[in-house]
Amino acid sequence: MNFQPLGKRVLVQRLEEATTTASGIIIPDNAKEKPSQGTVISVSTEVENVNTGDIVVFGKYAGNELSFEGKTYLVIETDDLFGIIKQ
Repeated sequence: MNFQPLGKRVLVQRLEEATTTASGIIIPDNAKEKPSQGTVISVSTEVENVNTGDIVVFGKYAGNELSFEGKTYLVIETDDLFGIIKQ
């Protein structure tokens, strides 16, 4: 990845949302909510405690969408992150 966020920001790729429910019902695209979790792809040099590869949780309206190299990402300020999912 050749994109380095500036300030206290991280570049996040949203996790894919399930297309069916546990009982097998298919969820149409217009009924899906955007996932509020994602994988950190790149981190600014000013950011502490968040690393590339971390899975983070953020608000529904957090960040700004960015299309780069044919993919869609979110640039999110670290203050808008709720936490990191430890695995």
